[in-house]
Formats: sequence, structure tokens, C-alpha cells
Amino acid sequence: MAQKPSIPKGTRDFSPQEMMRRTYMFDTIRRVFRAYGYAPLETPAMENLSTLTGKYGEEGDKLLFKILNSGDFTRGFTPDDAKALAAGAEAGPLPVNAMAARICEKGLRYDLTVPLARYVVQHQAEIVFPFRRYQVQPVWRADRPQKGRYREFYQCDVDVIGTRSLLCEFELVKIVERVFGELGIDVTLKLNNRKILYGIAETVGHADKMTEITVAIDKLDKIGLENVEAELAAKGLDRQAVERLRPILELSGTNAEKLARMREVIAASETGMRGIAEVEELLSYIDAAGSELDIELDLSLARGLNYYTGAIFEVKAKGHAIGSICGGGRYDDLTGIFGMPGMSGVGISFGADRIYDVMLALNLFPEETGIATRVLLVNFGGREQLASLRLLQQLRDAGISSEIYPDPAKMKKQMEYADRRGIPFVVIVGENELAARQATVKEMRSGEQATVAFTELADYLRP
Repeated sequence: MAQKPSIPKGTRDFSPQEMMRRTYMFDTIRRVFRAYGYAPLETPAMENLSTLTGKYGEEGDKLLFKILNSGDFTRGFTPDDAKALAAGAEAGPLPVNAMAARICEKGLRYDLTVPLARYVVQHQAEIVFPFRRYQVQPVWRADRPQKGRYREFYQCDVDVIGTRSLLCEFELVKIVERVFGELGIDVTLKLNNRKILYGIAETVGHADKMTEITVAIDKLDKIGLENVEAELAAKGLDRQAVERLRPILELSGTNAEKLARMREVIAASETGMRGIAEVEELLSYIDAAGSELDIELDLSLARGLNYYTGAIFEVKAKGHAIGSICGGGRYDDLTGIFGMPGMSGVGISFGADRIYDVMLALNLFPEETGIATRVLLVNFGGREQLASLRLLQQLRDAGISSEIYPDPAKMKKQMEYADRRGIPFVVIVGENELAARQATVKEMRSGEQATVAFTELADYLRP
């Protein structure tokens, strides 16, 4: 029985039409990145597990795809070793960690930020700081596949490493505005600061549970206030602390009104007040430059990743419920874990697959992005075919995507091929056309035909 072809859950094939749309999207994003002075970078699909683990929090570590070592990695293992490894116990001639390393010591990258930090430390002698890079590559997460959430997906990251200036955050906001403006997506950018979140945790008397609080409140939009409060209680927050959090999470009004209220609520937290000052400075830059972007200060925004230390961003599309399509923030010491402390950075990641889904749902792709071939030349064989080949070369030299039907088949079959492929124009060079040195050009959508001299064909068909 023949095997039924399939692909792993959470992954996808991309058809030629999908790839042309994705190329349009990626080209737009890259063009904006380059306009702001960022240079491209690529890193390997796999990293050492020691590079990846411990950087994304406990929940993130569970989603790492680990790669089985090749070769005879179990040589020397005893049955007791295998049992110990499965149980996580220290038994047998090899420690559990040593056995685990022999089985699996690499993993697929979870995001592009940690590999960036590794690259910066590894190549610090070659880099000019501040280091501005963009990166467009796939990442992998062992998550439960669902609509808008995949196990293999692309990220488009842009980061600045080596400066604490809030002008970098301002530039990222402008990049968000430019990218989504050019793609035609109406968005809301949600803004917060991890220092404010620490100030909140400090104010409710649980600075030691900063991580637990941020992980829980980051789920506010997904699971609602009551479930967030239940999760906080389960994490060890007393009822009084949970009640003190509620008005903060329910805070409404303009950005200025929210900041004014937070100044009163977390006035005793020095760290929290620094976070408020940073948000005010960033908003002052945006106001000075002018912006049509919808920017909302959202104090429930936490961004679950542990490495954020300052400003945090999240972008959501209006008119299409799919969750965050872009997010990022400031990280003050990500490179410190690789032996290079004090190197601050800030970045933002565009979720290409979700952006694609939004554009498709809202019909935002230009019609021409789905067209691979603009012109089909009909093949009659013989002298007509030779003449068509010369015209084909002229069209391609003029930058017009063109092809000739490979066989001198019936006209009806060739026209059906053009129609099914969505090719806008068909050029006919038959016996009469060859004698007159003029081609018949048919516009497939309208059915209209025109007679065009061979020497003028490229100008006529140019977009």
C-alpha cells in the first residue's frame, strides 16, 4: 500500500501564488528596514541547546524543538543508564546531564533575538556599535497548532544593540507605522514598560513574584480578568494583593491620564517611576515627529519573555481578530548571559505568517502579486515558433515576465492554460501575423484584441 503523503502538524507548504504574495510582503518589510539604516543578518537554523535554554522562561523552554544527535550516541549506555535518564535520576556510570547531552545537544531556534545576542558576543571585535541589523528567517516552537499559530513560522526582526537611547524605541515605532502603512493594515500599537510592571509588583508587596505576575497578566486579553486573578492566587499572591492589582488592570482613559494615575499608584517605587519617565519621553518624541499611528498605553501588556527590561510593544490588526502580529521591547543585559554584560538592546519582531493571514483575509494583496507570468506566446510550431522565440527574448530583456507554450498544441488548449494560470495577455504570431510583422495581443480578462507591431510589442505590454 502506497504511503499517504503528509507534512508535520503546524507546518505548511506554500504554493507559487502564496509565495509570490509572501515575497511581496517580505520585500516591503525589508525595504522599510533598509530605509532606516539596518543591515541584513542570518544565523543557523539550529543552535546549541546551552544557547537557547533558560532564555525564554520555564514555559518557553518547554516549547524548544530539540534535535537528536546523529551517530551511535548510545554506545556505552547500560539499561540502568536508560532508566535513570527517563526518570531524571542520578544513577549508572554516567550522570544524567552527561547522558542527555550525548542524546541531544542542539535545538531549533525559538526566536531570532537570542541568536542575535550570541552573534554579537561571538563577533564583538568585528562589529561597529551601535549595531543595527534586521533578520528574516523561520523559527520553530513545539506549540499546539491552531489557527494563526504554527510550529514553523517566519519572523522579521529589527534590532539595535549597544545603546540605551530611547530614540531607538522611537524609530521602532516609526518602522511599525511605515511597514503597516505600506502593507495597508490598520493597526493599534500597545505600549508598556517592564519597569512599570515591576513597580506594580513592588507596590502590591510581591516584587519577588514579578515573573509570575507578568506571565499571568499577559494573558488578560485571552482568558479574562477573573481567570488571571485565579492564576495569580494559585501562584501565591494573597487576596489583598490581587485586589490591589484589579484597578490597575482595569485602568482606562487617555495615555496621559493613565500615566498620571500610575504616578500616584506606584509613587513609592523608584524603578516604577523610571518606567513612567521612559514612557513619557518616548511619547514626547512621537508627538514631536507627528504620527497617525493608534498608540495605546496598556498596563496589562507584559510580554512573557523574561529578557525584557524596559519598553515593550505589541501590535494588533484592526478588523481581524488574530492576536498579536508584531511585538518586542528593550532588553538591557541579554548578552550578559554570554559573558558580555551591560550591552543594552531593543528590537521588534514582525510575525510574517499572521501578517499574511490578515492581508489575505482583508484582501490587501495587490492583484499583480499573484501573477507569475504576464505574457504567454502561443506556439504554432515551425517558422511562427522561431519568430515567437525572438519576441520572447525581447519581452524578457524588457523585464516583462513571459513564456511560450512548450508544445504546438491546439489554440483552445493554450488559451485554457493561460486562463487557468491567470496570465493577463496572450500574444499570437500566426502565418498572417508573421507576414505583416505584427502580433495579435489578447487581453484575457476583457477578451479585447489589438494588433501591435513586433518592434512596439514590449512597450505595449510593459506594466
